[in-house]
Amino acid sequence: MEATGTEEVDKLKTKFISAWNNMKYSWVLKTKTYFSRNSPVLLLGKCYHFKCEDENKLLPARSGCTIEDHVISGNVEEFRKDFISRIWLTYREEFPQIEGSSLTTDCGWGCTLRTGQMLLAQGLILHFLGRAWTWPDALNIENSDSESWTSHTVKKFTASFEASLSGERELKTPTISLKETIGRYSDDHEIRNEIYHRKIISWFGDSPLALFGLHQLIEYGKKSGKKAGDWYGPAVVAHILRKAVEEARHPDLQGITVYVAQDCTVYSSDVIDKQCTSMASDNTDDKAVIILVPVRLGGERTNTDYLEFIKGILSLEYCVGIIGGKPKQSYYFAGFQDDSLIYMDPHYCQSFVDVSIKDFSLETFHCPSPKKMSFRKMDPSCTIGFYCRNVQDFKRASEEITKMLKFSSKEKYPLFTFVNGHSRDYDFTSTTTNKEDVFSEDEKKRLKRFSTEEFVLL
Repeated sequence: MEATGTEEVDKLKTKFISAWNNMKYSWVLKTKTYFSRNSPVLLLGKCYHFKCEDENKLLPARSGCTIEDHVISGNVEEFRKDFISRIWLTYREEFPQIEGSSLTTDCGWGCTLRTGQMLLAQGLILHFLGRAWTWPDALNIENSDSESWTSHTVKKFTASFEASLSGERELKTPTISLKETIGRYSDDHEIRNEIYHRKIISWFGDSPLALFGLHQLIEYGKKSGKKAGDWYGPAVVAHILRKAVEEARHPDLQGITVYVAQDCTVYSSDVIDKQCTSMASDNTDDKAVIILVPVRLGGERTNTDYLEFIKGILSLEYCVGIIGGKPKQSYYFAGFQDDSLIYMDPHYCQSFVDVSIKDFSLETFHCPSPKKMSFRKMDPSCTIGFYCRNVQDFKRASEEITKMLKFSSKEKYPLFTFVNGHSRDYDFTSTTTNKEDVFSEDEKKRLKRFSTEEFVLL
């Protein structure tokens, strides 16, 4: 009886915490993001210019322009469509319980896992859909103003609190269905793209079966000493993503792999070996690779000397973004304007969406509004990501990035390096002695060091 009573108290406590987190991380007043009309905007390698329709109606020299302002023309709508088309993964509540815990939400601790998911999702979009792809319904999703956003949050919190106490789950009715969407497409190519769009999102669903969902990532994190509810740093998440992709057995994912740089060094032969390794003996095609490079952009604070390099990286079409943030918060950086970074924020608690349903809603997986922050506020710990479709692309990218590194480093040691040969040639070992062990001993040591060095995420 005593044990049963304790369990009931724990369940009630969990419900109250869930309701509190929903209020804390849903109470987001949407503020307008201002963009200068005089400077280009870069988003994952694509450049956009915001011009004024009438030069006689120029705004004051120091004023900014929101992307909603009618005075701006040029690429505004194209930029919005491109940004909204990126996959947005945020805190969720009331998803299936994480094994080994009583948690049904990642509010307050899962933000770096979410930004890592966003980076991987962009890599998969490049792989299956290409950089030119945009979601046809991107401009149709709701872009709430502050009042309606607040009103929606109050209603959502009230409903969630009542549902938490009654043990019921609140489910959102889909507003953009698969049948309606595909019905508007005119050719097989567009239909194929929409099927892959949904498939990629489903791989990040919040259920134990989703290949890159929170539940699976936490399982891989356990091998590095992490558990549900812990804070994860950008470097640890990079290794978790690598193992998740390596362990995925879905036929569509056999043509892509992930490589994580060792101590800020990319060993070219190791990357090429991964690209030339195929599950099927009759398949001689190169694998695509997502290269993840955990780095520090300074000591306690970010060194502004690295700004131009970060801007250069985000100007590359094969860049898949940066897992980073500012102290106590992780963001997914995808672009910049002037000295401000453009990002997607995972710190918004949304309801669980069952992606196993054929007609699941897509709206909550796409962010309606970009956010910006000064590069100076960026935490120095981050992970940079690149996508290369084949070995030839990797060689071209390594040459281009090496030139960029040399130019940006000047007299300083470069942020990271590309080195010919294998890591074993430099007295590193990457072999796993126990096949049941997800991480090698060297990896465990590096992950332990990264876990103690990286910033605390709330």
